[in-house]
Amino acid sequence: MCLAVPALVKEINGDKATVELEGVTLEVSVMFTPEVKPGEYVIVHAGYTIAVMDEKEAEETIEILKEII
Repeated sequence: MCLAVPALVKEINGDKATVELEGVTLEVSVMFTPEVKPGEYVIVHAGYTIAVMDEKEAEETIEILKEII
């Protein structure tokens, strides 16, 4: 099963971004969300950002994930 998770964009370099989720840093493609900026939250799935997400919604989702993991 695959899961898309919210992550905070730390840095963008071309079509790649460095994102952070609970202390884990990943490099992902922003090909599907070229409008994203550092400091915004995105939904990450299979190495790609698939949507920009509201900060409050992202934080709530992260808390729910913490409860079930």
